[in-house]
Amino acid sequence: MRIQTNPDGFDLVLDGRLMLRHRSDTPCLFVGQGDARMDMYRGNFDIEDYVIERTPLVHAVVSGSEIAFSAAPGQPARLTLQASVDGRDGIIAFQTDDASINRVWLRVEAEEREHVWGGGEQMSYFDMRGRRFPLWTSEPGVGRDKTTEITFKADITGRSGGDYWNTNYPQPTYLSSRHYALHVETTAYSAFDFRREDFHEIEVWAVPERIELTARPTFISLVEAMAERFGRQPPLPDWVYGGAIIGLKDGANSFERLEHIIAAGTKVSGLWCEDWVGLRHTSFGARLFWDWKANEDRYPALCQRIAELEDRGIRFLGYVNPYLAIDGSLFPEAEAAGYFATDENGQTAFVDFGEFDCGVVDFTNPEAAAWFAERVIGRNMLDYGLSGWMADFGEYLPIDVKLANGVDAKVMHNAWPTLWAEVNARAVESRGKTGEILFFMRAGFTGVQRHCPLLWAGDQSVDFTRHDGLVTVISGALSSGLIGNAYHHSDIGGYTSLFGNVRTAELIMRWAEMGAFTPVMRTHEGNRPRDNLQIDQNPQVLAHFARMTQVYVHLVPYLKSLVAEASTRGLPVQRPLFLHFEDDARTYAIQDAYLYGSDLLVAPVSQAGKTEWSTYLPAGAEWVHVWTAETFAGGRDVTVLAPFGQPPVFYRVGSPFADLFAGLRKL
Repeated sequence: MRIQTNPDGFDLVLDGRLMLRHRSDTPCLFVGQGDARMDMYRGNFDIEDYVIERTPLVHAVVSGSEIAFSAAPGQPARLTLQASVDGRDGIIAFQTDDASINRVWLRVEAEEREHVWGGGEQMSYFDMRGRRFPLWTSEPGVGRDKTTEITFKADITGRSGGDYWNTNYPQPTYLSSRHYALHVETTAYSAFDFRREDFHEIEVWAVPERIELTARPTFISLVEAMAERFGRQPPLPDWVYGGAIIGLKDGANSFERLEHIIAAGTKVSGLWCEDWVGLRHTSFGARLFWDWKANEDRYPALCQRIAELEDRGIRFLGYVNPYLAIDGSLFPEAEAAGYFATDENGQTAFVDFGEFDCGVVDFTNPEAAAWFAERVIGRNMLDYGLSGWMADFGEYLPIDVKLANGVDAKVMHNAWPTLWAEVNARAVESRGKTGEILFFMRAGFTGVQRHCPLLWAGDQSVDFTRHDGLVTVISGALSSGLIGNAYHHSDIGGYTSLFGNVRTAELIMRWAEMGAFTPVMRTHEGNRPRDNLQIDQNPQVLAHFARMTQVYVHLVPYLKSLVAEASTRGLPVQRPLFLHFEDDARTYAIQDAYLYGSDLLVAPVSQAGKTEWSTYLPAGAEWVHVWTAETFAGGRDVTVLAPFGQPPVFYRVGSPFADLFAGLRKL
């Protein structure tokens, strides 16, 4: 990285790529002040900023690797950038003595046909070019499309409709088709604005610590660098390869239902019972009792049942989140020790989670984090026999609580998912079970990759909708996979059922077809199980699901090779088409198909009522349709029949796994 000066400014160049271009009439840096209004309602946020000042810093003085910016010649510097090199990467550190600055805008050079991806886990748009993306962890919303009735109803009843940019897992990192990545090291509210052709604008509601720039010659090497920077997950546990994790929350009846599912030919690796802690009933539906220990009234002799399942190669999984219900047994223990975040009066802060109140365990307090890892997860879950769990709700830190580390909760809010992941990972490590225990999270931020072994896509609606249905899972997997998250999966059949929106047999079957070509297959009964079709309630659905689990298990030798690549190189299991076909520009914006490793192309049927499906096959390879053995040349759109049980899947001619893939036709 080098700074090239001229009489009216400078250019900052990274490995031949122009990154910053500053001239007095087109400055690259603006600073100022804003007064934000942030309202939170059960994990949903209404955020509005009143900009008091936005000053272009038109004058820049370059002294070696330091650039001092001021509003005009002769005025004192308001912000100084220090450019340095760390190996092959560039770093821009920010320094200021001006305490009034709480907004920074930086313009990065762009090209007209450039594509950008990343931003954490983005569900609506994989290619982010042309839109603005606020980066703030929150509930993603119901419907996520302001033109739809379901989003309108969610907004007026619970302020929970969401929009295209709402996500559980934002991260201020993007990758460019110019073969570079940019990361902003901050936990403050920020936004990426990709709407202009000539520049990208980065907005941060604080002076960021630094901006990191990474350039590599290929997309693969760039993704490997991201995994190296943010961390790699351990390999998937061996027990996962046995089949699907079946999600049931029916108390003791869950075991009988599991036997029925197995009897239908389903390959099963785990039984996941969210309700292992007991239930409470609210207007939203059956909710869990947030006191993290086994409820043996609902699950009699659970410890023994867990051991019996494990003897058969089936693991038991549960659920936990970082909050404690005030009417539970753990709450008084944590409160007596001072482990909760507090209100402005220094008292335990209570948070309304929808007809019940909870305390927020303060993970900025090292003693509180250690207590939760040992007392709750270690003793109540790991020692009890659980092999995994959903680690939920990392995005819910209220913005008005007081924290032990003294940092404003608005600044800690984005960091909270990473702290929550670290608590879970610490508990697993304390028992020597890293790589054996599988917990999965929907919330994330910078650094979550280092601690969380598996992402899940959150709470999709039980439908085929464009912004909240099945297809959004693909975009989420691809965007998060580029920044170091190797493993991604979703609730087969979706989760959120509101306003009369319920699952169909078609939806479950199409979702299961996609799930068979992801690292982990897992079902979920959803927020309203009694209103929605379950996999064991329809013989056709169950038979279809059983077959798709057999497809998943058949592909295990290939999946293990992808897990090995993830462990050694950081490559995600699910990959955008351009990762292996970067010379084919048509692949850059595709978000309804993906590569499963380098040799399988999967294009799930993601619309209702379709019995044939079209997809694009990248140039540079020949492709074999898995179910018919028909060969297609790459570089063109193809249409194939797609009956239930035969999702559009193609493999590369010449793949070393060609015989394995061809064997799918015999299942």
